[in-house]
Amino acid sequence: MAGVLERSYIEICGFERESVLRFRQITLNLGVAVHSGGVKYADSAGGFSYEDSGKLLSVTSNRFIHCFNVRILVFIENNDSTFCYEGTVSILELKQSSMMQRLAGWMPTAIRGDQSISDLAISLAVHQLEDDTFIFALCQDHKLRMWSLKHQMCLLVTDMLDYMPAGRGEVKASPAQAHKLRLFFSSSIGLCLAIYLAVPKRSQFCVLQLVASENNRYSLDHISTLFSTQETLVDFVLTATDIWAVWLDNDNQTVAKYISFEHNTTGTWNQVFVQPSPEEEVHVGEDQDPREIYLDVLFSPLRFTASAIIKALQIYKRGTERYSDLSWEELKKEVTVTVENELQGSVTEYEFCQEDYRLLQVEFWSKFYACCLQYQDVLSTPLALHISPATAMVCILKKGFVSFLLPCFAIDHLYLSSDDYLISEEETPIAEEMSHDILQLVQCLRMVNESLPEDMAYDMEKALEDLLSPEKVSEKVLEGLLASDNGNVIQDIANKLQDINNPIVAINMLLRELDLETDAETDSRHSGQPLRVRISLSQLYGSSVAASLIGQAVCQTAMTRTLLCRDLLILQQLYLRIGNNVFVPGSAQLLQLQQDFIPRCSNLLCTYHLLKQMSLTLSSSVPLDILNADLQHLSVLELSDSTTPTSRRSVLNPQTVVELFYQNVARKAIMSQIFSQQDVEGNQTMLHWPQMISSVLTLFCQFLWPSNPSFLFPECLMVNCQYEQLQECVRLVGPWCQVNVGSYRFVLGHCYLANGEGQKALQCFQEAAAEVDKEEFLMKLTGSDEEAATATTPRLLYYNKVLRLLEDIGLPELVVNLATLAISEAVNDERCQAALWTRIFKHHLDLGHNSQAYEALMQNPDSSRQLDCLRQLVVVLCERAQLRDLVQFSFVNLHDEVVSIIESRARAVDLMTHNYYELLYAFHINRHNYRKAGTVMFEYGMRLGREVRTLRGLQKQVNCYLAALSCLRLVHPDYAWIVQPSSGAAYERPGTSPKRNYDGEFAADPVSQQIDILELKDLEKEYVLARSRLTLAQQEPPSAAIAGGANSQEMVALLVQTGLFDTALTLCQTFNLSLTPVFEGLTFKCIKLQCKGDRDQTEVWNWLAANQLPTVITTKESSATDEAWRLLAHYLEKYPSQNAQYHCCVINKLLSHGVPVPDWLINAYKEVDAAALLRLYLNYDQLESAAELVLGYVDALLGKGHQYFGIERPFSATASLVWLPYTSIDQLLRNLSESQINEKNLKDKLAEYHRLVDQSSRHRLMAR
Repeated sequence: MAGVLERSYIEICGFERESVLRFRQITLNLGVAVHSGGVKYADSAGGFSYEDSGKLLSVTSNRFIHCFNVRILVFIENNDSTFCYEGTVSILELKQSSMMQRLAGWMPTAIRGDQSISDLAISLAVHQLEDDTFIFALCQDHKLRMWSLKHQMCLLVTDMLDYMPAGRGEVKASPAQAHKLRLFFSSSIGLCLAIYLAVPKRSQFCVLQLVASENNRYSLDHISTLFSTQETLVDFVLTATDIWAVWLDNDNQTVAKYISFEHNTTGTWNQVFVQPSPEEEVHVGEDQDPREIYLDVLFSPLRFTASAIIKALQIYKRGTERYSDLSWEELKKEVTVTVENELQGSVTEYEFCQEDYRLLQVEFWSKFYACCLQYQDVLSTPLALHISPATAMVCILKKGFVSFLLPCFAIDHLYLSSDDYLISEEETPIAEEMSHDILQLVQCLRMVNESLPEDMAYDMEKALEDLLSPEKVSEKVLEGLLASDNGNVIQDIANKLQDINNPIVAINMLLRELDLETDAETDSRHSGQPLRVRISLSQLYGSSVAASLIGQAVCQTAMTRTLLCRDLLILQQLYLRIGNNVFVPGSAQLLQLQQDFIPRCSNLLCTYHLLKQMSLTLSSSVPLDILNADLQHLSVLELSDSTTPTSRRSVLNPQTVVELFYQNVARKAIMSQIFSQQDVEGNQTMLHWPQMISSVLTLFCQFLWPSNPSFLFPECLMVNCQYEQLQECVRLVGPWCQVNVGSYRFVLGHCYLANGEGQKALQCFQEAAAEVDKEEFLMKLTGSDEEAATATTPRLLYYNKVLRLLEDIGLPELVVNLATLAISEAVNDERCQAALWTRIFKHHLDLGHNSQAYEALMQNPDSSRQLDCLRQLVVVLCERAQLRDLVQFSFVNLHDEVVSIIESRARAVDLMTHNYYELLYAFHINRHNYRKAGTVMFEYGMRLGREVRTLRGLQKQVNCYLAALSCLRLVHPDYAWIVQPSSGAAYERPGTSPKRNYDGEFAADPVSQQIDILELKDLEKEYVLARSRLTLAQQEPPSAAIAGGANSQEMVALLVQTGLFDTALTLCQTFNLSLTPVFEGLTFKCIKLQCKGDRDQTEVWNWLAANQLPTVITTKESSATDEAWRLLAHYLEKYPSQNAQYHCCVINKLLSHGVPVPDWLINAYKEVDAAALLRLYLNYDQLESAAELVLGYVDALLGKGHQYFGIERPFSATASLVWLPYTSIDQLLRNLSESQINEKNLKDKLAEYHRLVDQSSRHRLMAR
């Protein structure tokens, strides 16, 4: 696709999207007023020249000033800062040698005596040659005068009417009003002048060359005379070869043309296709919302400037509000609110049918649209024409913006040119040998375009938007044209088609010219180029204006070619209708047209429609937090060539997505290719604007072309988070593009991810996997993967990258699904399989899918990874308290590993915060390994006793021992034992550093400690002891720490001290300990109670309540002391002992504290062992009680009350032998002799006893 240089140009408007114009302004105040009486003429009669040295040469109709420094210079930047500089002003008056004839006349005509102003300058120009400065004045008398500043005299006068071929007399009679003068200088051709003679019906341009001779004599050589159209000339510019001009026609529309004044033999002006005004009416479909349609048109990048919309908004609201610094979206919102408020304000009825409301919407929106059209036309009024001498860039300065003229490509030139212009074409720029056929075919295309009704054109565009088949829609459109061909236009087209000699070749040439598909690889690297070139590349065409211009040029080109492809498709359908009349019957041309050309044309139509839509789509402003988050996710993909998105525009001036792509990615690649091509060709000079912009547009369109291998445009949209726009791009491309199919599916999947549609994204990623090893983007995606060493196929690399992306975003379900799919690709790669199964396990576990996580664990072929996963499974399920799942898993071939992991965890963590022992217990119970379960719980209880001496720890310890007992009771008695490490053994915790001795060497491993075998009875003892500790801690919480380490004997003392006598007795019986401490403790408490009385017995009742008292029915209210004595009596009765030793210890305790022994206790004890009671009395000097006891005991022997002393049969001749504790009685008698208490009674009683004994003995002897 080549630009048709020096043939035609197309205007691209540099529309601004900001509400406030931000042009740089320079204001010059020359500080010179008009002389008194002088005539002031319009400023347009002046001229100026600005030299590179900084001189400003300015000429006005009243004066000529040569200023080396300007009086006042106001320099307005974007922030409205003002800088002022002052200098000197020189004023010179130019005269002719013969008379005071001024250039424009400073003195009033009455003073000069000359009423004529025919020599008044109407156009001025200034130029410096060597050491002199020349002023050229085109005056009202049609004469050109040249003045020398150096000599201050007129050097040349030429009558311009001499260059008119006819009608000089009529022209000379009227003063000139609209003549214009322009200069051009180059070192090769010298100084040239172009004079526009504004003569009614005979306007012309004269090009003259200044020729210098000796003695300061100058002349003008005529080069060319060019006649122009009769529109109103606005401005023109002379270049080395051309004249460029801008007119306004009778409809006030801009007309721009140019012509070569050297080589143009026909005098034909070359066309400039100016930007057309927006459509006067907007088509709104029946199924469309009028507000949305009008907003899309108003805020399209190619139709209206922000200034026009703001002015229309101010008029529409009929207010004085000023809208400044509104963003594009804010302005759009303000317009919407204004029109809708106006609509609502006009409604007088409360109910409307939908159709009436829709018509009302169209009415108000069309009214606002008409206001925008009016102001857009005003702002589009041309003011001047400018051509850069350095780059040959042509600009039209308009009232509201600046437009640029770009070379028109060959195919666009033919399609846009009028029929009259095509007829005058000597040759086509596409193929010289096919000129006739090409021109005929293009004329047919224009006829199709002109005959196509608006509704059919809309249907065709709507079909493209709805992804309908262009072939079928074009066929229907053709049928409609044939049905409504009242003017026989279609018949005329058919007749004209028959004049084409070789239509297949002509159509193929057009299609080839339209197709931008290329196989060349795009390379944006700048390697091998010097630094100065790389610096230039970083800036060249990098401004926002350049980006906007190129983006709009792409849009204009796409719009033109969309229409061309549409018309060509309809024309080919017509060929199919009349094929037998055009083609040779039986030839393959018709088949080629149907199977090759029409599908190609259809794809081209869809492609250019895509380019048009993308160049009209504005980019979205992404919040910074969302942008950073998305960039973090994209960093996982490691797209090393992707650029970091940068915001080159403010929100006041948004970009289209095409402009965004150009600035961020495409520009550097394009410039690199252009400069590389120049290096190859040996051309180091900078290309001028026409060639440069054509190359840039061609390469840029190739970057955007979806059928090319380059995938930079969608990648750029993805990197810059333009997901909505990217989805639309993929939607439009999907049905017909067969290139980068997988890449498009991938970026679409990423769009779905950004929008939270994970399942759709997964489907796209799966579809993209089939193209991984075929497409450049997907190969780049997998090329930098750090896991490349672990994968054997590109598809596995791709899956790994996508899995990492999904993991980074946080979508575990999708990771599981995709990893499951990827496993099928890694059938022969165990390392990849292990990595994928590990991923699946991890995310199933994170999701709480415990069964699926277990299945993934068991499927993992790598034993080390399997063990890691197993450890993680155990820890996580324990932390979640999901122990049932863990226990019920079978763990085939991993049973020992599971036990080892749980055991190591149990011994390494805090007992009170983790329950690994309980888990291990349940694990063994579930597998009926009761002895192992008992061992676990006993170990748990042992550690609790050593490490957790708290109430809660004691509770857990009791439960552990009870569970261990239950387990061993379920085992056969021969195996009801467990192994216990010796007391004090410590478990080595994983991760602890090895022990060293004083020399720093590793300490030797300790010798294995002795192992104790614990049977069921041993566990029962430990359980009772633990239960006693718990009971004590519950009764006295502060004692928990002490009780935790106490042995059985110490526990008895603690229990007795606390008043837990039931528990103490149970503990004593379990460990075969004497009950004496218990009875002594209880006796002591009874003594204390009896001494204290009934004061503050709350604590007493508490420990009494902790013991089980016998139930006694009584009507008397008993005190705590009574209950304590009753408890003691109950224990003495419940726990009998040999010789009533417990009674003895109780009485001994009472007597030692000087407390009277209760009668019930004396009676109980004397019935068992009266002699022992007597000795106790004697030990504590209870002589009276001892004497009474002996008296009673002797009476019992003699038969009086013998049952109270446990004597079955009293003394008699036939009874069994009886005895008395003589030693104790002798001791008593001695003590009584000293105290003389009951001594006589006792001696008398003993004497009687002795008498009876003697008598009985005699009778027994006699009986023998």
